[in-house]
Amino acid sequence: MGMSVTISAATEQDAEQIFRLQYLCFQSEAALYANYRIDPLVQTLDSVREEVAADCVFVARLGDEVVGSVRGRVTEDGAASIGKLCVHPRLQGHGIGARLLRAAESALGKGRGAKRFRLHTGHRSENNLRLYRRVGYETVGTAEGADGVPMIVLEKPAETYATTA
Repeated sequence: MGMSVTISAATEQDAEQIFRLQYLCFQSEAALYANYRIDPLVQTLDSVREEVAADCVFVARLGDEVVGSVRGRVTEDGAASIGKLCVHPRLQGHGIGARLLRAAESALGKGRGAKRFRLHTGHRSENNLRLYRRVGYETVGTAEGADGVPMIVLEKPAETYATTA
């Protein structure tokens, strides 16, 4: 009998697994840009612990193993900034990323009053862009990451959560 992947709020005990998973998952992103100093790869474990304690963080679990993660927080302008969505490479393409995204949107919209959702992804990250557009995000601009990577900024109104869940 196989196990199924469950989505739940992260706990502080998950921080180390999130940290390790993030490092594994963002290697392919770093390779796209020949830049191994992107934020998810240089973030410290203490910083991940702080985010788990302060932000809205969800994990996907397969048994006791954290196989996916996403973080979000409502910013001063009322938007929910969602980031560092990652799924273990062996489980990508099975809808786990979309499930994590929906969990974060629900908690940030219904639970924390976000008016819209905002994501950033690298301009060459076609798989990410495809997922985000499939669930209703639209490009609203560009930005440059602190690491120099050109980013695409995507948003959608919070009230569209119900139509994409």
